[in-house]
Amino acid sequence: MTAPLRGDGFDKLRRLVDVVYDPWIDQRPLRIYGAEQLAERISAERADVVVVEADSVSGPVFELGLRAIASTRGDPNNVDVAGATAAGIPVLFTPGRNADAVAEMTIALLFACTRRLLTADADVRAGEVFRDGTIPYQRFRAAELAGLTAGLVGLGAVGRAVKWRLAGLGMRVIAHDPYNDEARHGLDELFAEADIVSLHAPVSDDTAGLIGAKQFAAMRDGVVFLNTARAQLHDTDALVHALRSGKVAAAGLDHFVGEWLPVDHPLVGMPNVVLTPHIGGATWNTEARQAQMVADDLEALLTGRTPAHIVNPEVLRHEIR
Repeated sequence: MTAPLRGDGFDKLRRLVDVVYDPWIDQRPLRIYGAEQLAERISAERADVVVVEADSVSGPVFELGLRAIASTRGDPNNVDVAGATAAGIPVLFTPGRNADAVAEMTIALLFACTRRLLTADADVRAGEVFRDGTIPYQRFRAAELAGLTAGLVGLGAVGRAVKWRLAGLGMRVIAHDPYNDEARHGLDELFAEADIVSLHAPVSDDTAGLIGAKQFAAMRDGVVFLNTARAQLHDTDALVHALRSGKVAAAGLDHFVGEWLPVDHPLVGMPNVVLTPHIGGATWNTEARQAQMVADDLEALLTGRTPAHIVNPEVLRHEIR
């Protein structure tokens, strides 16, 4: 098991199987196995079940007679699912395991950028509470969120978790998602109505670059833009332009292409932008939740029942080795 796990689900896993626990995230430097390296490790441990988060699972891994593969991701894109299916190996996954964590980060970014919390904090730390002869009340006045309209692009597990939190703040929440009947707005309609636009879609051929210059131009003046999904969903240059022009009043971002942002990037110098390094799902609860999901599904698999979260249930029609 190279994925980070904890809690009751991890205890259950230890009762189900003999566990070799070596999470990638605890290594210095960080360790991510390629398929050949993972196959070597599996062989060395004589493992017949593997639980991964970041390691690549393909090719030689499928030649080792595994009984199951679990990927602690909502989208198990680190696993060659077709290859696993051809080898007759069930692939378990953990959809929604970090939905509450990412939803809470979305709310945190929303408050941070609309109430300018980082700038206010910096003033206090610098002894500049009365900067340039002003009082904080003058500098940090802002609109309240209650009564505003939030537009969610994507209404999957995270989008739904964000929706009820925003509604609880007194906001009207609308959504666009062609795969969810509860999301009744087209993108153009959403941009025309939303005071806050928040992205919660997966990256695909259809969604990569979904928000560009044209889409920012269609948004309401002074919109707040949030992205706790993936940076590939929006055109960063177009966002910078929209921020400079005032079309976008503030932005909160939790992901960047390549997982980092150059220190001289224009976004870094903008006080109305809050930047966090892809930490939306980084909670102890996420690790406990994914452990429980894997444990429950592995127990089902080993006792001849259908796991709740399996990518390739067709392999269960054949006898598991």
